[in-house]
Amino acid sequence: MPEVAIEIVAHEELTSSDLEGLRRLFDAEYLDDFGEWDPDKPYGYAPHALHVIARRGGEIVGQVGWARRTIAVGGAEIEIGGVGGVLISDAVRGERVGSRLMSAVAESMRGANGVAFGYPGCREEVVSFYASCGWTRISAEERSIDTSGRPREDPPGQPLLILPVEGEIADWPVGAVDLRGRAW
Repeated sequence: MPEVAIEIVAHEELTSSDLEGLRRLFDAEYLDDFGEWDPDKPYGYAPHALHVIARRGGEIVGQVGWARRTIAVGGAEIEIGGVGGVLISDAVRGERVGSRLMSAVAESMRGANGVAFGYPGCREEVVSFYASCGWTRISAEERSIDTSGRPREDPPGQPLLILPVEGEIADWPVGAVDLRGRAW
């Protein structure tokens, strides 16, 4: 069986074949609940500027997307890499493809210069996966724009995670998080 290769592709450089492979991956997971995947507004969330893609034999078997954004935390502004679209095909589950993708995401953020932290959106049931990849859970109120375009405020307690890219965990400010847009 061929090796799983990891590559980083800018959103605007995705080929039609890449888009079709990503559509298959996303639709296999979300089609019944959310309809077809739209690469420019995935299920109403923020799009990705970079796609970290896992391929086996040319087929896309995993993906993590991220985009740079300046957000507000307490009274501070922080440059983050907002992470979303973390998907692994059933064909490669158990092969540590997810952790390899998350390592590549962190490395790509380090190479982007100026990204202080990674910041994913996730469900409670996958927090342990992020923790196993070095991400730290924080507790804060979070403000964003929801998938229908309306302001949203979530109280502390929902899964929020950060990954220091340039700096340390202690550098994360105290206070409410304002994503200044849609989550990823």
